[in-house]
Amino acid sequence: MSNTGRSSANSWLMLLLAGGFEVGYALSVGGSHGFTRLTWSLVAVVFFLLTLWALSVALRAIDVGIGYAVWAGIGSAGAALLSPVFFDEALTPVQALWLGVIIIGVVWLKLADRPQNTQEPVDGPRDTRPVAARLQETQGAER
Repeated sequence: MSNTGRSSANSWLMLLLAGGFEVGYALSVGGSHGFTRLTWSLVAVVFFLLTLWALSVALRAIDVGIGYAVWAGIGSAGAALLSPVFFDEALTPVQALWLGVIIIGVVWLKLADRPQNTQEPVDGPRDTRPVAARLQETQGAER
């Protein structure tokens, strides 16, 4: 795997981590009851800083629009799926359906980020020598 591929994979892993931190932030904000409970409020601040750090690292190699959409999708879907576990909230089948649409959209965005197949043009390979070398060869042929 090339460095570019490894960098891209690491960026996507960092974006997933940022999404996980975003879920932790959303859940801890819910537990803080409007930042009136100190422990939950401190946990929320820590998750907030972690999610911003991880997102900023991921966005070094991922387009901002795609990265932000994936991050927000992970955060919203994760918080909606886990809030019934932590806060005794209901998740209706209709809500679950639309969360599934968000998850499918996030996966689709990741798949759309793959580089396009870069093949040589049909008319043959290009001369990749520096311009100066090609000019020198052309001038030598004219003499």
